[in-house]
Amino acid sequence: MALVSATAHIAPTEPGSAEGRCTGRDAGADRDANGSDAFRERYPLGQSCPDEVLGGQVSPLRPWTLLRSCWGTDPPLQGSLLYLDILRTTFPQALAPRGTALFSWAPACPRALAGWPLPTLYCTPAEASALPSRAAALRVQLLFALRTRALRVLEAGLASELQDALLALRTGWHGLAQDLALGRVSPQPGLPEDARGRLQALLAPDATRAAEIRAECARGFEGIVQRLWPQLEVVVVGTAYGAEQLYCDALCQADCKGLPFYCPFYQTAGALLGVNLWPQEPAPRFLLCPDWAFCEFLPCPAEEEPRTVLLDELWEGREYGLVLTARPGEYRCRAGEVLRVTGFHKQCPVVELVRRESQALSVRGESIPEDRFCRSLCRAVGMWPGARLVDYVCVESALLGASSGACAPHYEVFVELRGLRDLSEGQRYKLDQCLQEDFPIYKSFRFKGSIGPLRLHMVGAGAFAQLRDTLGSAVPMPRVLREERLLQLIQNTVIS
Repeated sequence: MALVSATAHIAPTEPGSAEGRCTGRDAGADRDANGSDAFRERYPLGQSCPDEVLGGQVSPLRPWTLLRSCWGTDPPLQGSLLYLDILRTTFPQALAPRGTALFSWAPACPRALAGWPLPTLYCTPAEASALPSRAAALRVQLLFALRTRALRVLEAGLASELQDALLALRTGWHGLAQDLALGRVSPQPGLPEDARGRLQALLAPDATRAAEIRAECARGFEGIVQRLWPQLEVVVVGTAYGAEQLYCDALCQADCKGLPFYCPFYQTAGALLGVNLWPQEPAPRFLLCPDWAFCEFLPCPAEEEPRTVLLDELWEGREYGLVLTARPGEYRCRAGEVLRVTGFHKQCPVVELVRRESQALSVRGESIPEDRFCRSLCRAVGMWPGARLVDYVCVESALLGASSGACAPHYEVFVELRGLRDLSEGQRYKLDQCLQEDFPIYKSFRFKGSIGPLRLHMVGAGAFAQLRDTLGSAVPMPRVLREERLLQLIQNTVIS
């Protein structure tokens, strides 16, 4: 299918600083004409986006939508066309029929990552995404991906979904190769028998491919993705920023070594807000599209009397909290995400996600942001010879209740590591020491005794994959647990 050059009017070029800010012909007059001041007055700030749409995905498209209009006003349709055009331009063979394998769990609605309107791209059966078990869905999708040697694209809704699928390859490649050789889908928890029968009917025995998989996996897993699929051009990930960046970094260093990662969209609270025009850059940044939703921005740090600014009032290098109006009845919702303006493309801002405000640690009002805590943790792990951080999660001691003892409020951190079997007391203290060095207010509270020593726990391999299975929906990994059931699950996996 030939595609119209959807990006002709916003061709991917480097955002420069010549346009120091997004300027309009007469910004003040336009705002008055559009009634934005009246809109602000009628709908005051203070509410958050509803929980059910935080981290939600864009509504699915239907294939006939392309026939109705080549360039409509529907943001997901525009986004899909932009994505397909950018992918075809940058990676010429990426749109080969059945050349894309999908790793995504969407039990309520079987669909591709953002509802791409070209189902012929995928070698993965749509039914596999809708299985009741996340682990079963990823294993079945992996099986169908392994069957197809000539893959051009690996696509995942979340970087963690791809990581867990490749973890299933590491731990179960013997069984997967056997399934391919016999042309079967093995029974497993979370895979209903009727669904297994339908999926198995799509397979045929392939002893040659099974032997190739055995040979490559027996050699080890560094660079395994490109060895299994030698024609692969790119890994496409729906969410590869914020909490998911840790998984992208790990994949780039090991299983997916040598392959570019492309995160095409910025979407939050069920709304599509921006598109990434630079697929070969390592850090994703997004052009905010003015007509896709009504966005406002709260300058950071917060002012005493917060007042939002609009697209034409943003400045390069500054950080802003996102305020979103994207659905009828949901006006001026705080999205809980902080963006940094990295530049401008034409007159539209280009942004990167910095942190999620809901994932800050705070037991005394000290508020340690998600991104900066992660940097402190990585610095501490770097002091432990041979250790590599696989995953982590934090808990504020109030969630532990009586089990936290009579000590002062504190943080508890659960980590999964490779290269270490145990943690010494000296190693455990390193993280608390790094936090004190990086956050003077935390150091002050520790010195006064109003915050107690951080407690660090090491969990067994696969603990976080089990945690993600329990979350119940495909959302970016929470870094601060707020539910007792999730806390109990991770506590049961502690080995040191």
